[in-house]
Amino acid sequence: QVQLVESGGGLVQAGGSLRLSCAATGNIFNIRDMGWYRQAPDKQRELFARVTAGGDIKYADSVKGRFTVSRHNAENTVSLEMNGLRSEDTGVYYCHDQVVEGFWSTARDFWGQGTQVTISS
Repeated sequence: QVQLVESGGGLVQAGGSLRLSCAATGNIFNIRDMGWYRQAPDKQRELFARVTAGGDIKYADSVKGRFTVSRHNAENTVSLEMNGLRSEDTGVYYCHDQVVEGFWSTARDFWGQGTQVTISS
């Protein structure tokens, strides 16, 4: 089965940077949208960055200009460069892929396990 494994979370001071990565393994025919979600304490999970198979990228206003999402299709990975981190960026970060597992298949949603990002104050 398809699995998404995240890496790169941790603790960083305000103003610092972190890089997250998410690798998909398993039966993958192709991947449609790739995205990043986060869930801050006492808040709902929110989509803040996504990139389509064609490379079109959209960011939420809260991260625009600070975060950069990149696809690496040959490796079935999506990465996230986070700069100028703020306390309000603290939360659990989840990658998300829409994966087509076979020629006749429709896309299915897969999620990473989540990784904690904590910005110290």
